[in-house]
Amino acid sequence: AADALRERLEGFSCWEVPSESACRVAWNDRQQGLMALVERYRNSPVMHENVPDEAKPVIVIGGRRAQFPPPTQKIKAPKILKGRGA
Repeated sequence: AADALRERLEGFSCWEVPSESACRVAWNDRQQGLMALVERYRNSPVMHENVPDEAKPVIVIGGRRAQFPPPTQKIKAPKILKGRGA
């Protein structure tokens, strides 16, 4: 199933809004499984309150969004890289 999804998404460019961007799929071989990914992101700057919700990782169970486990430490604000700031 994962390979079929990867094949469908790789290179996708039929966005609802005009864009020259194409989807690129990257395989994660470092963290596998829900708990490993939760531990990777729960204290990450991407979970900071200043980051828009649509840019944060989500957990989906039974087709519905589930609450992401809370952080175990204070979350630092993300660094804005030169040339990528808004």
